[in-house]
Amino acid sequence: MFKPYALTRRGALLAAAGVGAGLAACSSEEMRFDPLPAPEGPFKHGVASGDPDQTSFVVWTAVTADGDARTTLEIATDETFNSIVETRDVTAREGVIAVNGARPMKALIEGLEPGREYFYRFRQGDEVSPVGRTRTLPEAGVDRFRIAAFSCSNYPFGFFNAYRDAADQGDFDLVVHLGDYIYEYGYGGYGTSDAERLSRMPDPMHEILTEEDYARRHALYCTDPDLQALKASAPWILIWDDHETANDSWRYGAENHDPETEGDWFTRRDNALRAYHDWLPVREAEPLKARYGAVEIGDLATLIFVETRLTARSEELTLDTFPIPVESDPEDPENQAAVQRWRDEVIGDPERRMIDDDQRAMIGEALSASVQAGKPWRIIANQVLMGRLEAPNYLTQTPFWLRTYMRLQGGFNWHFAQRTAHGVPLNLDSWDGFPVDRERLYQTVRDAGADIVVLTGDTHNTWVNDLHDAQGNRVGTEFGVTSVTSPSPFETVNAPGVDFGTMAEDRNAEILRNNAWDKGYTRLTLTRGELIAEQMILSTVKDREFSIRPDSVWRVRPANGGPVPQVERLG
Repeated sequence: MFKPYALTRRGALLAAAGVGAGLAACSSEEMRFDPLPAPEGPFKHGVASGDPDQTSFVVWTAVTADGDARTTLEIATDETFNSIVETRDVTAREGVIAVNGARPMKALIEGLEPGREYFYRFRQGDEVSPVGRTRTLPEAGVDRFRIAAFSCSNYPFGFFNAYRDAADQGDFDLVVHLGDYIYEYGYGGYGTSDAERLSRMPDPMHEILTEEDYARRHALYCTDPDLQALKASAPWILIWDDHETANDSWRYGAENHDPETEGDWFTRRDNALRAYHDWLPVREAEPLKARYGAVEIGDLATLIFVETRLTARSEELTLDTFPIPVESDPEDPENQAAVQRWRDEVIGDPERRMIDDDQRAMIGEALSASVQAGKPWRIIANQVLMGRLEAPNYLTQTPFWLRTYMRLQGGFNWHFAQRTAHGVPLNLDSWDGFPVDRERLYQTVRDAGADIVVLTGDTHNTWVNDLHDAQGNRVGTEFGVTSVTSPSPFETVNAPGVDFGTMAEDRNAEILRNNAWDKGYTRLTLTRGELIAEQMILSTVKDREFSIRPDSVWRVRPANGGPVPQVERLG
């Protein structure tokens, strides 16, 4: 299991300029940090930091050089490096795969002062890397903390404008990436339709399978200037979802893995995880697949990050298991009973797991300790949607012309629409496909006397969900973080004026907001009395010139041992 470590705020923070304005006015106590672009030369892949605690953090770079890739690392307490506190040589891991001469390397820097801002850079001969900024975590309390949350960054589909905006804000204490940091597809596969026009072709051009393939895909991402800027500006915590290995991955395989043509699943998985740990500023879990744990943000919050793909997940159910013909009468009592049995016995099979007992015990211990310490917030960084999401009845809620079009087209979309008349979950790859395990998790939350705020990626949609257990008890709030670039599932539906998000809201009591289209990211500002969530959306990911605005702004109040409050919409 990944060793838990502690997180707290970085020094002087920005004063709030008002809800919806972005809380982004610069503090007079701290100069804004503007990372410079990586130069051509040995450090063209940039620098990064991550996984900090009170006396240590990980720093990362990749060096493009002939022969020995040894580099010199400098750590300073000032951006001008007049006060260097450590100098050391850093080398690449033995056996690491070089990508076009670039070898990734990282170092765990220890013995530092708690609560201190540090700057770092690397030297290779006369060449100097861009400067990165990071911070150890204080041992004292924290009153305010800002998180930028991201998911689903498909390089060929568009520009990383969300990363650029967060880097330009210059005031985030932590970046949390919720998965699908890379995608495994080759050119011509998912999300590559605009790759040539945007000059964002994947590397390698084929679907990635080997360790070298995954390393090359990571190296490609590391050349992106917007991603580089955000990596250099703040420490990161990352969790993976499926595309870091292969689509809809689970414990023993993946939807996008064919053993007959693509070899052993565990070999592919391990290739992916090795490249992931080489090319990102992360501590190494033991085993590598078990990256989960808890971090403490002073006396303000506990951040728990989970692994829901590779350690325990059962294979995803598909709608091929649906028990009756799709054209069956949804009003027939026998059909209704068959569908209910399917939901209870197939989807609701208690052997279906998302996380194992060891991970759930870790979550329970972290929640209990957080409550006992009197912290107002418990945040779970999670891969797939936790809120209950029934598919709207697309045979009644869509306009007649769209139903007619789907019927004439036939195929999966029409058959799925027919099933929705019987009542089906929208996505069985989410927690809706593992309802008993979700109830186990909610029981763990109740046993700890806790309330939770969940940050979720995966869907390429913006969500705000009011979470309840099966008995109707409010558990917490979920903020679904939309994609950096990856397309919404509804982008391929030619239905101008049809708001699929509103349909989801109308069908589901837990769904308070669903923007089914726009790209962006989520900003969280935590104080002792409230958590403000700004769901930011971009005007475009197809051009480097863009604007950004809140889709909506929300406030959560801490339960502080009482009933769990419902989230409030502020804008």
